[in-house]
Amino acid sequence: MKKGMIQIYSGEGHGKSPAALGKAVQAACRGEYVVIIQFLKGRGLAQTEFAKRLEPEIKIFRFEKSAEDFSLLSDEHKAEEKQNIRNGINFARKIFNTGECSLLILDEVLNLIDNEIITVEELKTLLAGKPEEMEIIMTGVTVNDEVCALADNVTKVETMHYKIWE
Repeated sequence: MKKGMIQIYSGEGHGKSPAALGKAVQAACRGEYVVIIQFLKGRGLAQTEFAKRLEPEIKIFRFEKSAEDFSLLSDEHKAEEKQNIRNGINFARKIFNTGECSLLILDEVLNLIDNEIITVEELKTLLAGKPEEMEIIMTGVTVNDEVCALADNVTKVETMHYKIWE
């Protein structure tokens, strides 16, 4: 991945976040610093012993308080979590301002659009503040043409099931 690229890993298939994590490990092996902000991931990786061992090269953040699926929360709890998620978006903005990493992964950020937590325009405004040399990877299930236009590269991940006949 060349410096400053914005990539999207999308699709119904499994493996988008692991692919992004693989890019994070590659960057860390080159001596670069990586920040991962996870959205809508339940508990995610942020509070695990594994994540702590990745530091300081890879730092993982999660701003949501609930481990439950966002769609199952009460309206009141959703409102609280939306504010927590917005704190995560503001943290990404801070990362842009400080330039503290060479790769920023916004894991499941595209699903924030699907859940009407942010708009495509808000995502576009966020990305406009990105330092030129910083790489960005965004993951999520669905994308549209407007979201794809924000990226240099879009990868669609799909799970294929094959039957092997004897």
